[in-house]
Amino acid sequence: MTAPATRAVRRRVTVRGTVQGVGFRPFVHRLATDLALAGFVSNTASGVLIEVEGPPDGVADFCDRLAADPPPLATVTGIGFEDLPATGGESTFGIRSTDRSPGSTLLPPDTATCPDCLRELADPADRRHRHPFVTCTHCGPRFTIATDMPYDRAVTTMAGFPVCAACAREYGDPLDRRFHAQPVACPDCGPRLRLVPAAGSSGSEVRPARGAEALASARALLAAGRIVAVKGLGGYHLACDATDARAVDTLRTRKARGGKPFAVMCADLDGVRRIAELSASERAALTGSRRPIVLLRRRGEASGLAPGVCPGSPHLGVMLPYTPVHTLLFGLPGDPPGARVLVMTSGNRSGEPIVTDDDEALTRLAGLADAWLAHDRPIASPCDDSLLRVRPGGTEQVLRRSRGYVPRPLRLPVAVRPALAVGGDLKNALCLGAGDQAWFGPHIGDMGDLATLEAARRADTHLRRLTGVSPEVVAADRHPGYHSTRWAARLAGHAPVPVQHHHAHIASAMAEHGLDGTVPVIGVAFDGTGYGDDGTVWGGEILLADYAGFRRYARLSPAPLPGGDAGVANPCRLALARLWAAGMPWDADLPCVTACAPQELAVLQRQLSGGLACVPTSSMGRLFDAVSSLVGVCHRAGYEAQAALELEAAAASAWGADGSAYTFADGLDPAPLLRALVADLRRGTPAAVLAARFHRAVARAVAEICRRARQDTGLATVALSGGVFANALLEEECARLLAEDGFAVLRHGEVPPNDGGLALGQLVVAAHLRQEE
Repeated sequence: MTAPATRAVRRRVTVRGTVQGVGFRPFVHRLATDLALAGFVSNTASGVLIEVEGPPDGVADFCDRLAADPPPLATVTGIGFEDLPATGGESTFGIRSTDRSPGSTLLPPDTATCPDCLRELADPADRRHRHPFVTCTHCGPRFTIATDMPYDRAVTTMAGFPVCAACAREYGDPLDRRFHAQPVACPDCGPRLRLVPAAGSSGSEVRPARGAEALASARALLAAGRIVAVKGLGGYHLACDATDARAVDTLRTRKARGGKPFAVMCADLDGVRRIAELSASERAALTGSRRPIVLLRRRGEASGLAPGVCPGSPHLGVMLPYTPVHTLLFGLPGDPPGARVLVMTSGNRSGEPIVTDDDEALTRLAGLADAWLAHDRPIASPCDDSLLRVRPGGTEQVLRRSRGYVPRPLRLPVAVRPALAVGGDLKNALCLGAGDQAWFGPHIGDMGDLATLEAARRADTHLRRLTGVSPEVVAADRHPGYHSTRWAARLAGHAPVPVQHHHAHIASAMAEHGLDGTVPVIGVAFDGTGYGDDGTVWGGEILLADYAGFRRYARLSPAPLPGGDAGVANPCRLALARLWAAGMPWDADLPCVTACAPQELAVLQRQLSGGLACVPTSSMGRLFDAVSSLVGVCHRAGYEAQAALELEAAAASAWGADGSAYTFADGLDPAPLLRALVADLRRGTPAAVLAARFHRAVARAVAEICRRARQDTGLATVALSGGVFANALLEEECARLLAEDGFAVLRHGEVPPNDGGLALGQLVVAAHLRQEE
């Protein structure tokens, strides 16, 4: 007797997470086909919908393998199952068109060119040989080309490029790597490069060109010491040969860059090793799919880099090529020799957002670039390069969270109503939240002009479209004069939920580490500027905080901040103000005194004596600036945090040679520290040793105050947040001392410690405050 046939079963599967734009439907199709199952898969606004039918064992195997072996760029956050009656009406498994019902799903970030696409790019026999936009389901643009969700070609900036017959075959072939890859294109149907010379250019060296000629001309221009504006994934870069001193100095002058270091892009890892020290963890960060800028310890003068690339800094910001255009700029085998290390700095003028629009680039970057290497694929959202450093233990600290990270969500430890947090005025990045998820927008920058505010508005609109979140709550910094706060009020139609600056810093660290806020933490919030509850400038705060509120347990003793922003740009004035607050004379032998002209000293004396244009500040960032000038390292700052960065560099050079430290009085009163430092200065102690002793003094003061707070409250978790903790020496020393004393230490990882992470803290605090109402 013949055994009865196994009865078919049918199951509906809903998959949530980052499952669109990553080859998930092709993966499902191949899996179902391999198991001889029938049914279909479709994108929906909430993720991916699958109905699968066949023998019970095959359906069960399909469901197990679905979660265990997703595509490389996919992140599955949830799978739901529902048994259905078998229909028997299908004999094969197919991909259906997208269901556009309401809901939300997750879009992956832009991803560096994968090895398979790089092989095709370099293969003369491949039809995509030298194609500047080669991509597949495993790599390429996603966030910066998506205009809406669910993710399909029709709602990307590739919609204007109809696919040719060959690309259509790949797109429809379940066995092809480009099966349903939305940015698919080739030289016959894809975007085109073009080279546009600057107005007034003459001669054959700079002339309009298209396609391969445009790329070859751009390479030749870079090799000849010219500056080229290069359109990338999320905006324009300004590029030049990093070994050409004249080219680097010209770019620095044109961009009014001051002494701020440039980031560089190396052709390959061998090039990185020639200019910087490279650990295994740093190598992994450089070569991963995100391809951020990684801060590396630079080699000496023998590296071959022009001195103007990173003057005064022991670190280099280094990245590797992450688009086919970058790879081609460095050249393929057989190409003429060219630059192997390029300066790659954001395509903008100082204080403006990165340029994305081609016509705008020709005007806003006029006078900066000698030529533009553009293309006709529009950018839906600006997205600057991300920046991180790797700690000695191998963990990463992101300092700018943008390309490669955005819009990947963060899981929240507390549920929030749909809300938008607008961050602060410096290093601005928005954060949108709903339920247990939060989405950061890309790095916007400093909210100082209309162009940046417009960039923030576009980022808000784009993020809402991609997430499907309509905010019911808008949160902002408590500072009444912030551009971001006033913009938030216009968005909300009323005053936004105000969140104190340093409370938001600590809350961001708590949220990143998954704390639900039921137990407060000891929060060490050190930064340059934040509006205090008493109307003064805070920035050296020890808080006892949860999401509901905070108590100021201790703070750096205040000193006058003369002239506001003018004072910040002149660390020598900050040093003199600190000496004045400590009751110390302005003796002529002190470096900060000699850095000032007699008239400047006289004006400053009148300011401090009369309290004219002087706001008290407890800012730890300003103390670092003051000490930098006091020991003779930096008296005038050409860019943000220059004095503190150069002080850290000096301290690092003497860190292993001197283990002593100065001391604060009464917790964080720096008067005795300043007196001891001046005494050592007069003994001829090197500035680097003075800087190291100061760093250790701050770390030991933090540990002592936290011990005192634990004795008073029983709290044993410390959160380190604020821009000062981008200082690697200080953060490592604070964490070491606290851990040795038995504290649990929360340090930032994927969320920046500076104001780039502020919006996450605002989001969770505002959500808690609204729940309490």
